Amino acid sequence: MIGNILLTLALLAGVFSIYMYYLTYKGYQNTIKLARYSFHLTAIAVLTASALLLHAILTHQYQYKYIYNYSSSDLPLGLLMATFYAGQEGSFMLWVLFSAIIGLILLDYTSKRGDLEPRVMMIFTLALAFLLVMVNPLLKSPFNYIWSQPDFIDLKNINQSYLSLPALQSFIFSDPQSNKQFIQMSKDLYGVLTANNISVNNFIIEGKGLNPLLQNFWMQIHPPVLFVGFAMSVVPFAFALSALIKNEYKDWVKQALPWMLMGTMVLGLAIMLGGYWAYGVLGWGGYWGWDPVENSSLVPWLVGVASIHTILVQKKTQEKGSGRFIKTNLILSIMTFVLVLYSTFLTRSGILGDASVHSFVDPGMTVYLFLVIFLGLFIVLGLGMIIYRWKYLTENFTFEENVLSRELALFTGSVALLASAIIVLVGTSAPIFGQTVELKFYNELNLPIAIIIALVNGLSLLLKWKHTDSKLLLDDLKFSGIASIVLTLLIVFLGSVYDIMLVILTLSAAFALFVNGEIAFRIFKGKRSYLGAYIAHIGIAVFLIGVVATGGYSQESQVDLVKGEKVSTLGYDLTFTGYSPIDNGKKYAFNIEVSKNGSVRTAAPVMYIAEFNNSLMREPDILVGLTKDFYVAPVSYSEGTEGEQDHNHGIPMTKGQTIDHEGLKIVFDSFEMPKDAMSSMTEGKEFRISAILKLIDGSKETIVKPSVVISSGTQKYEPVFVKEKNLKFELTNINAGSGQIELLISDIDGKKESGSKTAAKEVLTVDASIKPFISLVWIGVLFMVIGYIISAVRRSRESVE
Repeated sequence: MIGNILLTLALLAGVFSIYMYYLTYKGYQNTIKLARYSFHLTAIAVLTASALLLHAILTHQYQYKYIYNYSSSDLPLGLLMATFYAGQEGSFMLWVLFSAIIGLILLDYTSKRGDLEPRVMMIFTLALAFLLVMVNPLLKSPFNYIWSQPDFIDLKNINQSYLSLPALQSFIFSDPQSNKQFIQMSKDLYGVLTANNISVNNFIIEGKGLNPLLQNFWMQIHPPVLFVGFAMSVVPFAFALSALIKNEYKDWVKQALPWMLMGTMVLGLAIMLGGYWAYGVLGWGGYWGWDPVENSSLVPWLVGVASIHTILVQKKTQEKGSGRFIKTNLILSIMTFVLVLYSTFLTRSGILGDASVHSFVDPGMTVYLFLVIFLGLFIVLGLGMIIYRWKYLTENFTFEENVLSRELALFTGSVALLASAIIVLVGTSAPIFGQTVELKFYNELNLPIAIIIALVNGLSLLLKWKHTDSKLLLDDLKFSGIASIVLTLLIVFLGSVYDIMLVILTLSAAFALFVNGEIAFRIFKGKRSYLGAYIAHIGIAVFLIGVVATGGYSQESQVDLVKGEKVSTLGYDLTFTGYSPIDNGKKYAFNIEVSKNGSVRTAAPVMYIAEFNNSLMREPDILVGLTKDFYVAPVSYSEGTEGEQDHNHGIPMTKGQTIDHEGLKIVFDSFEMPKDAMSSMTEGKEFRISAILKLIDGSKETIVKPSVVISSGTQKYEPVFVKEKNLKFELTNINAGSGQIELLISDIDGKKESGSKTAAKEVLTVDASIKPFISLVWIGVLFMVIGYIISAVRRSRESVE
């Protein structure tokens, strides 16, 4: 109750602050203090409500529906705190919290820079107010009580000492399918509990817990960083609209640039932290899968980076009285925040429920409509103001000087970034129209764009503003050109890189690396505050080289490891030595000795049955090296006597993978699941997940959908029979989170099985792979972050000059 009161107070104070800032902009002299006081009240109320929510989580107050659905008493402290943002309500609350904190910093920033504060804070607080509406009790408040809507709770989570009360018997129901009993939470039950002096907090003694896929260290880091990036994206939007309100377009770029730099840095870091999380946990060995929800965060980042480079052109050219890209910068600054809202809409409306494992469940029509209104209002507000001021947005946009100019190079780089953003946006939005795109759509279209970006990355720094002498340019190109060719040849011959497009990408990335490295070396002896851009560009070049190495030249092998027997694969000797219980016996680590050239290390991938959904979970282990990672992902484990058939696992397949079965090509296309699958899982309702398989026999293609029906933690696998082929297709395991299944293929008459194995002693099946130079990906990201921070500090100092 107190939490909802505080959030309502924050919303009312925010609306009042918006009005006071508006009056201040109109010339009233006595309203600026009221605007500031009310914004501070908004921030204090949000901070207090957030502290109350965290306290309720730490003290296991399961009377709150949100805490009951996502928390449990057996979680370690870090993950228990992370349940603050494990669901829709809490993640919106986290966004509100970071927006309030950033708003306080922005208020101080703008109050020291002329008349900026009323216009910028008015727009910023409007965005914050909409977020506060989202967490009000009628939509997605984390403070709603568990009896506010009828819900069924497993009796195992109820204090057994109260269940004998006659008054409670009418609220207890049995499920004949799962043989479990549930109690229906409702306002009537709350009345009964109150009448018997029973505290709801003592009545419910355990929560449902956190999804096993989220029980990872990076759950504590990745989401908060992502929401800081989301919260910061509104600041350039507010600066752009403040310029449109005043109809003055010179100073705003200088004042907004530090915020754009920090915002894109944080958002980019969050994206790659998510990639590192996927690499280390999901077991498919990659860090980027072009998942629609992943893409939805990438698009505003690409647009934000493009705007940084066009803002630099305007800032430089307007020093001479002819600012360029004024319209472009306004549009891009506005679209960065609009695309963040679009990302939120895609992720939280449930519209991607069938296309992405990251998507939240359908939130209901009221929330859906509000998300549409939220997005639509800021599109209309931003683009409407540009249309309104269009006739005043004049600029001298010509390249009549020399085409070898830094302006044109930066413009070309921005266009390339925007082209990539459009490609990703089209592919990401396809599910809205009932369509899907294959991974090669993204890879094939973005590869030439990456080449252009890398070339411009280096070339733009060798070009002068407005005009460049071609002879001087050729002289400057000598070292970088020769060095990049030599490095590319080494990579081609030593790394066996033969794909022509990857060779060109390697050459362009090496060129960018040497150009930026050479300039950074010279600058290090002088103005070190100018190093930021060059360090960030070095990071991009190193990142791209790492992508080439890992994307095209990873080696993979699936092996069966009999306990105590050495198996050689990929140049390593693997010996399975047995398993050991970890995490209080809830999980099992399968120990593998990995030896090469006399060096012995131990890999310990993990498998366990998750109580959350009664499914088999797998966690890989990675032996990290400077030049390569050795990646071990568990597939299955069996134990038995010789000659005994193990029917518990089939052929592991990843979404998009093709296998051959006696001349029949089998393609694992995608999953088919209801939009409310996640909510059904958490509420114990029955739902079905199907694997869509394409059977290709010559020119004939057949679709089959083996399924698993999940109900109250139990799983029932339903096979599909193809009589003309005398084949039965049955799932033996499914992991929608990582896009993996295990498929058992057998004759209908039961004579043969593909995917079953003869188990002698204990057998551990693993996918082993080598990821060459994947460390360059993470090193590149680190360099980019450092470069962005240095640049943001420098530009922040310039904004007050």
